[in-house]
This record gives sequence, C-alpha cells and structure tokens, in this order.
Amino acid sequence: MKYRKEIDGLRAVAVIPVILFHMGYSIFNGGFLGVDVFFVISGFLITTILMEETQKNRFSILNFYDRRARRILPALFFIIFVSIILSWLVMLPSQIKDFGQSVLAAIGFSSNIYFWLKLDYWGQSAEYVPLLHIWSLAVEEQFYLIFPFIVILAKTKSTLKGLTIIIVLTSFISMVAMQLIGNTSEAFYLPVFRAWELAAGSLLSFQF
Repeated sequence: MKYRKEIDGLRAVAVIPVILFHMGYSIFNGGFLGVDVFFVISGFLITTILMEETQKNRFSILNFYDRRARRILPALFFIIFVSIILSWLVMLPSQIKDFGQSVLAAIGFSSNIYFWLKLDYWGQSAEYVPLLHIWSLAVEEQFYLIFPFIVILAKTKSTLKGLTIIIVLTSFISMVAMQLIGNTSEAFYLPVFRAWELAAGSLLSFQF
C-alpha cells in the first residue's frame, strides 16, 4: 500500500482532541471520539493491505502478525518500561499491585477487558491509571486476531464485503442495545461492541 499523507493528517486531527480531553479542557469533553476515528482508520488500512496481498497471492498470516509485532511491541514495551519506573517512584504499595495487573493485561493485549472489570473510564480514579489508554490497542489487536481469517475464508471481494456489512450491522445494533439498557462500560470497552467501527473502515477500503 502506498503511503497516504492525508491519513496521517487525519490521525493528527483525531489525536489532538483526545489529548486535550485528558488534559481536562471542558470544551473537549467529547474529545475521546478521536479514538473512534482511529478505529475507522485502522480498519481501512489493514483491510486495504490484506486485500492487496490476497489479490497478489502474497498474503501470509505469519507475516501479517510479524509486521504487527514489529510495529506495536517496541513502542508498547517502551511505554510500559517508563510507566514502571515512574509508578515505582510515586505509587503506594496498594496502587503498585493494581498497576502490576494492568501491565500483565497490556502485555497480553487484554487491557480493555481488565479495565472493564476494574475501572470506570470516566471515574476520577481513572486519572491515576498510567496504562488506561492501552485499552484501545487491545481492542484493535483482538479484532486482528479474527479479521484476517475472515479475509482468507471469504476468498472473493464481494463475499468479504458482505461479511463486513454483517459485522458492522450486528456490532452497531448490539452496541446501541447495550447503551439503551445502561451497560455503557461494556459498550465502551469490549471488542464485540467496537468491531463496527473497525469494520466500517474496512467497508471504506472497498471504495478505493
């Protein structure tokens, strides 16, 4: 896939309100929606790459995960390393225990599930959780554990498009239902209710 400058520009536009939201600026109370934009971008890029490689008979599931590991793990381990040092210096023993659990969840790409069980994203205590932001990376990686196999099984572009539409509709309707019955934490953290955003990005890739 050729480098596209506009996508990097869109990423920058998406990340700025997220940062300002976490800095506490009330005008950016909806800034976390930038994460949703990132999910759509990610779905678009990955699907474009997968389809190009499949069409050229160059797709390998091992190579796909190898590239993901090379792209994600160095930055992830650096963030975890810095967080460990800072947390050791400033946290109380009880906080260190919770932090250690979040480190294990981050390494296992299950942070979203861990924080779903332990923490309200919008609660005051969330401000003191160094690795909370890793939840979105976990959602992406969980999606990527399944979607490449859907691409392989679909075989044709039209079949893949149909399956992707089913994912978008099923996930979106499920997310709305969870919101309506008050299960906002599940709708926020869990991949089943976030898959529609990544799959929406996948659908966009069929248009280019």
